[in-house]
Amino acid sequence: MSKNITHGYHLVKGKANHPMEDYVFAEFKQVNGSELGLFAIFDGHLSHVIPEYLKANLFNNILNEPDFWSEPENAIRKAYRLTDTNILEQGIDLGKGGSTAVTAILINCQKLFIKLVGLSFDWIFDVKAGMTAYLLIANVGDSRAVISKNGVAKQLSVDHEPASERESIENRGGFVSNFPGDVACVDGQLAVARAFGDKILKKHLTSEPDVSTETIDDDTDLIILASDGLWKVMSNQEAVDAIKGIKDARSAAKHLTEDDISIIVVKF
Repeated sequence: MSKNITHGYHLVKGKANHPMEDYVFAEFKQVNGSELGLFAIFDGHLSHVIPEYLKANLFNNILNEPDFWSEPENAIRKAYRLTDTNILEQGIDLGKGGSTAVTAILINCQKLFIKLVGLSFDWIFDVKAGMTAYLLIANVGDSRAVISKNGVAKQLSVDHEPASERESIENRGGFVSNFPGDVACVDGQLAVARAFGDKILKKHLTSEPDVSTETIDDDTDLIILASDGLWKVMSNQEAVDAIKGIKDARSAAKHLTEDDISIIVVKF
């Protein structure tokens, strides 16, 4: 398989009177002779410092795990735990609040050239001839990863919502509130069951990610990484259908973006 692959991203700040709390990571890196595509969305709550910390440190921690190449899923889990431990230990400096995360690592790709466009950018690269390209997805919280193959959407991440993880939250001594007209929240405060940071609630939360592996083949059309705002108004298939005819990845991301939403699109 030899395909050109492009990506682009777009962010829109919410109307709330506080700094932008979403951070996007999109970078290609040469590691041990392999070209890695690293993509992530970090959606902060009550803080822009913690998602900024994740952007600066999470992928480094993943790639520095000794068993990343032999047991990548296990390495990602360990790196997520390590990163959260570091955040909690630096609580005084990083402050309150926390962040969700969805990360994608595309392996066995060779970069061809770069095109910078304002605050967004596209990279184009080829899958190395004769090598299987695959995607490692991990997430905590409700930011989501979706892949399209032959036009059919498939969710690769897991939405960590309090209602679906009530038992584990209660086993840790917490509770899930579910007031009429409101979303379920951990201890009446947080609308996700897993997150980085959130030191005050950490006894009742976890930063343990769900991790999955997906092969990239000739049937692969695109990948969408997006914060929860998109998935509140669109199904996985609706999001794929909305951009499948848009060739430019950055334009596709912008087409999906509304108030307080961050999106990365990778087009195959």
